Amino acid sequence: MLRFIKHNLASIDGVEIYPIISLLLFFLVFIAMIVLVIKLPKRKIDMASQLPLENDNNSKEITHE
Repeated sequence: MLRFIKHNLASIDGVEIYPIISLLLFFLVFIAMIVLVIKLPKRKIDMASQLPLENDNNSKEITHE
């Protein structure tokens, strides 16, 4: 199956740049997420970590019958 893909890609001019672009894009997004998490205030992290544990008295209880 891989030879079918390699055969089709070999006929495209400049195809060798696409893996480099995709790797750079992956690392840029990865580094951006790390920077975002590091800069996030600890107060917001603590608040978000408690969200699943909070009781919401205004919500309707879902029952499965």
